[in-house]
Amino acid sequence: MTQAERDYDDIPGTYVFDGRHHRAGYALNMFCMSLNDEANRDVFRTDPAGYLDRFDLTEDQRTAVEQRDWLGLLRLGGNIYYTFKLAIFDGLSMQDVGAMMSGVSTDEFSKMMIDGGRSIDGNRSRRDRGGG
Repeated sequence: MTQAERDYDDIPGTYVFDGRHHRAGYALNMFCMSLNDEANRDVFRTDPAGYLDRFDLTEDQRTAVEQRDWLGLLRLGGNIYYTFKLAIFDGLSMQDVGAMMSGVSTDEFSKMMIDGGRSIDGNRSRRDRGGG
């Protein structure tokens, strides 16, 4: 069954946590939320593969977790607030993750945010980029 396209589907780099993403990412987000518990973090630290086996992750979700593919996690249904639990587990800040998602250093990302964020040119619609 195909999903109806939504207006926000046209915004580059936007992964709205709507019903579609909620359903697709449920197991992924439950894994991330489980990291709130210190005992779970200890198990994940010592046996990541075994711990991930506890969750009904898709192969792509599991790979994204293992590779710390932050954008991939969002594309695959991850909620930024939940996936950030994994970043915290790794000792990363929100600026670190934002930088990785943007392909720049943490300092460059922080400066970009202080300066008002990314330019809107070419980032409002895929049509702006010639993408339909």
